[in-house]
Parts: sequence; C-alpha cells; structure tokens
Amino acid sequence: MRKRYIFISILFFIITVSTFIYFKSQASTKIDGIENFPESYRPYLKELEKKHPNWKFRALYTNLDWNYVIEQESIFGKNLVPKNYGDSWKNKTPGQYNVEVDSGWVDSSRQAVEFCMDPRNFLNEVRLMQFEGLSFDENTNNIDGIEKILYGTEFYNSKVSYFDSYGNTINMNEKYSDLVLRGAQISKVSPYHLASRIKQEVGPFLSHSSISGKVEGFEGLYNFYNIGATSSAEPMGAIKKGLQYARDGKNASQTVKDKYLIPWNTKERAITGGGVFIGSSYINVGQNNIYLQKFDVNDDRSSNLFSHQYMTNVLAPYSESKSIYNGYKKSGLLETKMNFIIPVYNNMPEFMTDNPNINKEEFSSENVKVYCNGSNVNIRTGPSTSYEIICTANLEERMTRILKGKQNGERWDKVVLENGIVRLYISNLCNRSTRYSN
Repeated sequence: MRKRYIFISILFFIITVSTFIYFKSQASTKIDGIENFPESYRPYLKELEKKHPNWKFRALYTNLDWNYVIEQESIFGKNLVPKNYGDSWKNKTPGQYNVEVDSGWVDSSRQAVEFCMDPRNFLNEVRLMQFEGLSFDENTNNIDGIEKILYGTEFYNSKVSYFDSYGNTINMNEKYSDLVLRGAQISKVSPYHLASRIKQEVGPFLSHSSISGKVEGFEGLYNFYNIGATSSAEPMGAIKKGLQYARDGKNASQTVKDKYLIPWNTKERAITGGGVFIGSSYINVGQNNIYLQKFDVNDDRSSNLFSHQYMTNVLAPYSESKSIYNGYKKSGLLETKMNFIIPVYNNMPEFMTDNPNINKEEFSSENVKVYCNGSNVNIRTGPSTSYEIICTANLEERMTRILKGKQNGERWDKVVLENGIVRLYISNLCNRSTRYSN
C-alpha cells in the first residue's frame, strides 16, 4: 500500500512539473527578425530598418488573447490618467468616473488602455524606445551618453550633495553620471535607462520631494525611481510610501534590505540599490523593457501576470520613450546597435485603436483609392503636426483613404498605403477627388 502511495505521489509530481514546464514554454516565444512578426507589424519595422540598419527587432509572442489582456488591464485602478485629461481618456462608469485613485489621478478608459497597449501604435522612431532591451552593455554605455541624457536637468554635469538624517550636508567629489554608471555596472541595467528613469520619475529638479532628503519624518532618505510609491489619496501619500520603502523596504527582511542596499540614506545607495531592484525585480525576470514593466504580459512568474507592474500611469511608456529618444538623439546614440523586444498578442484587431485625443465624430468612413498629390508628404501617427512621422509618401503614390474629416479645424485623411502602413496625413496635400483603378 505504501509503495502504491509513493508511486502515485511520484506520478503526481511528474505530471505537475510537466504541466508547469509546458505552460511555461507556452507562455511566450521570442523570435528575431522582421519576417517573424505578423504582417501588420512589418511595414512599420521595415521603415525603421531603412533609417537605422543597426537596430534589431525581436517578436515576443505572448500567446495571450488580446481581449483577455485588455479586460485584465481595464480593472479599476490598474491604469490611471491625470484627472484634467479629457473624458475620452477616463473611465466613465457610474461610481468610478473621476474618482481619484491617487491624488490628481483617475481610472483610465478602455480606449486609453487599448491605445497604449497596442505595440503597432508605437512603431516609429520616437515611441519605439519603450521596447528597447534594458540590460547593461559595456560596449555602448558610457559617462558621455549619461550626461547627454541628463542634459537640461539639474543632474547634468553636477556634483552630488545630500543631507544626512541629522540635516548635515554631505558633498561628494563625484557627479550624478558617475553614480548612475556605477549603479548600472552593479545592477546590470543600462545606465541610459536608469538616467532616463530618474528624469521620468523625479523630473529635472534636485528639489523633488522623493530626493530632497527633507520630507518630514523621512529626513535623509532618497528614492530616485519612486520604488514602492504606490497610489494614495493622501497628500504626498505616494511619495511617503516610496520614502518608507527607502527607509526599511516596507518592513522587508534583512536579506532583502542587504540585496537592495536599504536604507537608501545616501544618494549613491538609492541610485545603485534602486537599480538593483529594477534589474532583479523586472529586467532579469523577463520584463526587459519599459512596456513590459508597465504591462505585465511576460515574466518568469507567468501564473501572476498583470500584477507585477512598475507604475500605474497608463501613458508612462509612451511619455518615457520620448525622453529616452531625445537623450539618445542628443548623445548621438541613435545609430548604435540596439535591440527591441516587441509584444504580439493573439486575435489582435485589424486596425490599431486611435489615440483618445482624436475626435472620431469629426471623421466619416470611406473606402476610396487615391493618389498622393505632392512629394515628401509626411505620414503621421495622428492628425496634427505634433504627432510622430512614420514615413513619407511621394508624388502619385497610391493609397486607400478609409477616413476623411478634420481635427482642430484642419482637414485630414486616414489612409492605408500599398505597403500596409495605416496612418493619417494632412489632406490638403491629397487630391480628395482623384481615384484610380486597380
């Protein structure tokens, strides 16, 4: 009887392990090369490849259903937008509309989630940076690049000083860029990512409360990445939660504190320890870009997807990508080798969800084949010159107009190019009456 029990136990163990391995193997698949992406991704990636031959693209097949993902990410409080945003960005469900989940932040609309989660919306030179792989690379990462990313902030070319818990000023003979590079080497995280993250989280000023060292009750503590700064309706509640993490890891074990160099009672410990946290908690468990850190659709804990998310701002990857791009452009890093990890979902819609800023009521559907009526017409991600350029269309280039209308008084068309690119461009450069036959 005992032998039978042992046999059943072993069999159960084997089945359990096999099932775990099977689902882990089914959780995601990474394949290099544009040819391994779905057709709807390829024209955008080919345009990027023309501009940047050193950029490499990896398809991350999540094996998750698109609608299921959107449902999970649309749970109340999981994705937030500023309260002063237009209603198209906000959840308008009765009892949830304009409810402050965090001070000044409210629940986002499903359209906002769909727009921010569809990678195809961001396959342009600027917003692509949210998919950049974030591991440390000694061949491309250096002090000069860090300084150029920090340009325009008080961190730029600035020596480090801070307050201890007694209010004494401590001056270091090193710059912030030195601390960022050393933190990157220890954490194995790209220093450009760390520098960009600091700009995103605390802004350009050294006086930000998270790094001032002067918040009452948290004197001499620093949190450059706002780790642990979860949503709170209390004034400065999120910042205080972050500083509590800086003090004791929110009652973490000594092992955890040692790993992350807690307490963060110096700026070097905060920058390095926070970098170790980001590396070990996100980058090294499969969340190896900004998008995956915001939207937990791929990590080594696949049974807990959608829960391990770094921030609640639904637009964080979108806005941070521009900061990274600007830093790279200023530093001359855009032509270096870069790897981009781009998610793919099952049953994705044919067309991407529009930016909620686009007023759909001002557009009407159409299905008309037209010529481009000008040379070097910019095809943009939205109906305004403030939107990023995807590519240019030349004289007599064929396309199909699927929407026509206006935005803020200007005439715009939404078109499908023959190569499959779907975007908008200003319509006074298109002959609206010109048609052609196949």
